Amino acid sequence: MSTGSVARPVTNALRAASAPLASSSRTSLSLAPAPPRARTRQNSHLVPSANAAPPRKKRTILDLQALKRKNVPITMLTAHDFPSARFVESAARLSPSSSPTSSSSAAYPRGVDICLVGDSLAMVACGYSSTSDLTLDEMLYHCRSVARGCTTSLLLADLPFGTYYASVDDGVRAAVRLVQEGKMDAVKIEGGLEIVPLVRRLSEVGIPVMAHIGLTPQRQAALSGYRVQGKTVSSALKVWHDALALQDAGAFALLVEAVPSRLAAWMTDRLKVPTIGIGAGQGASGQVLVQLDMLGVDSDLGAEGKGPRFLKRFADVGEQARRAVRDYVEEVRLGSFPSEGTHTYPMSDEAFEGFLARLDEEEAAKKA
Repeated sequence: MSTGSVARPVTNALRAASAPLASSSRTSLSLAPAPPRARTRQNSHLVPSANAAPPRKKRTILDLQALKRKNVPITMLTAHDFPSARFVESAARLSPSSSPTSSSSAAYPRGVDICLVGDSLAMVACGYSSTSDLTLDEMLYHCRSVARGCTTSLLLADLPFGTYYASVDDGVRAAVRLVQEGKMDAVKIEGGLEIVPLVRRLSEVGIPVMAHIGLTPQRQAALSGYRVQGKTVSSALKVWHDALALQDAGAFALLVEAVPSRLAAWMTDRLKVPTIGIGAGQGASGQVLVQLDMLGVDSDLGAEGKGPRFLKRFADVGEQARRAVRDYVEEVRLGSFPSEGTHTYPMSDEAFEGFLARLDEEEAAKKA
């Protein structure tokens, strides 16, 4: 089944399902401001709407295909819980530095196109030693948390290790649970030619699949570690043949990990579906990183905490958090926090004296 034939019914279903979500979103990237209206209080939060723009539309597979055709880079980032999902969602707000003269900015609002609940959360959020330790039930818990926080990106989740190895039917059942219980829009599956039957079956029943080729972390033991793929003639041919087979099976996109940039660019130019690179260079249709890694939260990444070559840290949230915790401990021990009047709630002398008097009465009644 072709990618287009799979995308059309799936996209319609996604749009229908996302309509109520989109209407409730408070963020947008449209350049046209909404009509002003009074502020309203909802759930103890002020909802500013004086200059609020219309909510950003839910990202769809057709959007991703359009981005590839227009050569507009696709953005993808992981999330693993409600707060990290809100960070992804908040990126949909129009940046003050955005230029309305940019054709790509006007046609494709800024923000994260795909929010991935990746099995990398096994290590960065759960403390496991590898992605192989994550169970389907654990993944479902994280998927539901992310779905509550991110409503406008295309929601994508990894099929965990072992959930699709025994049979196609097992894989279909696991994928259905991610969509039905986890509230995901699509699933990501690691593998090459061996997962073609599963990708084809899921595409036939309307569950969109992003295939993950190149370095597949779930199989790092079989690959003798986290090694770059496609550097030799035979390895490059395997990556290319996997990509073609998975595209033909109906995958709507390919995640290409740890593959030489010239090979990834060559493949992207010849494939009909978008490619999302992680350690695959600028020639891919888009890019993805693990959110906690790019925020610099994990201090134990790789050798000396540097992480893989493809990782760029856009912030050092980990160091800021450690400094804040140290400051908190110091202030508590020194008695400077909490500060009376600043971090405390008042009680009138009359009320406090009345409280003490009532206690005296209760004690006297007990002795009587």
